[in-house]
Amino acid sequence: MGFRELVEDSMIIDHPTSVDSQIREVSVANGNAPIIFNNIKEVPGHRVAINILTRKRLCESFDISPGELIDILSWAMENPVEPQIVDPSEAPVLENTMEIADLERIPIPWHYPEDGGRYQSSSIIIAQYAGQRNTSFHRQLTKNHRETCVRLVPRHLRTMVDSAEEAGEDVDIAVVNGPDPVVLLAGAMSFDKPLDELKVAAALHQRIYETDLKIVELSNGVFVPAEAEYAMEARITGRRGEEGPYVDITGTVDDIRLEPIIEYDAIHHRSEPIFHALIPAGVEHMTLMGMPRAPTIKTAVSKVVDCSDVYLTEGGSGWLSSVVQINPKIEGDGIRAIHAALDGHKSMKQVIVVDRDIDIADPARVEWALMTRWQPDKDTIILSDQKGSSLDPSRSSDGTTSKIGMDATIDPGIDRSPYESVL
Repeated sequence: MGFRELVEDSMIIDHPTSVDSQIREVSVANGNAPIIFNNIKEVPGHRVAINILTRKRLCESFDISPGELIDILSWAMENPVEPQIVDPSEAPVLENTMEIADLERIPIPWHYPEDGGRYQSSSIIIAQYAGQRNTSFHRQLTKNHRETCVRLVPRHLRTMVDSAEEAGEDVDIAVVNGPDPVVLLAGAMSFDKPLDELKVAAALHQRIYETDLKIVELSNGVFVPAEAEYAMEARITGRRGEEGPYVDITGTVDDIRLEPIIEYDAIHHRSEPIFHALIPAGVEHMTLMGMPRAPTIKTAVSKVVDCSDVYLTEGGSGWLSSVVQINPKIEGDGIRAIHAALDGHKSMKQVIVVDRDIDIADPARVEWALMTRWQPDKDTIILSDQKGSSLDPSRSSDGTTSKIGMDATIDPGIDRSPYESVL
């Protein structure tokens, strides 16, 4: 199943819509449902899709449970495979080419008036440098027809760019929009050591779709998913520009920084392409931030207790808070799960642990579990002076925060009937 199959049952908007603010306005007016815009004022012939990536929607399309998806993501991290290289004639993404790149001719949105301009938030960057490949998400502010400014946090791509800058070189990249959902999930993962995310995506392809991930080589030597909607050839340069402000995942406005400039050389796209215009701080942003963290949390918790599922909550912006579902076997399993979960995702500041009868994606049921199974004075862990997330505006000036864990599980070995709901 590719990107187009995922958007098939979306709401269709045929009236003219501008990339400047109107896409998000229509989304809000329609309850942030999955939507395809068929008539973009600024770029006729190009369409836009929003709100298509949710945990529920992905699991239904894959025909697997959320817990199974987390396990498959974890398995793919440990079992990467090579994608299948295809001839350019077999790659739909190369059906059309702008030989002279013009970013004004693709529907990059300006969602919030607080943003610094038109942002690519859901495009992935595939970089190849010094024999390594990295696939990751990095927001890009459009500066002019051929340039963007990219926010690079201290991870693998930043290391590659720093090394290239020391050598006086650019980093050849492809900017890809609208690949199939497993490529998006793999691109959202991060690892302690460099790992080729396209190989992780290829493993997911084989496991979920029972087909190979097909990739094609662009003229700059970078390989991209052959069935993506857009593939843009570009270079990360040693020049810097102002990036920001930007409404980030918490809904707060991030600062202006000096960041690397990307120069675009060519833009390829499918016929009648669909641009994925993720809305920052929306449900897709939280899915792509949070879902790839669930496997690392579950793996850490499963080392100490029987863990069945993990959910990064919307209230925690898909990043700062989670609900962990376990099957307690001995007294203290809930507390052990709290410590393991916080170790599994260092940016988290809150963890709630529940039994398997609680729907962890339903905040009302999670609160019910707290109110009927949790005692604050003995079932709570509070940790001070912990490493905080840069996305948390309440963190201390030195970057630290306090963290909390709440154990809302029923002690094993006792009569469960007083704690069970008939509703």
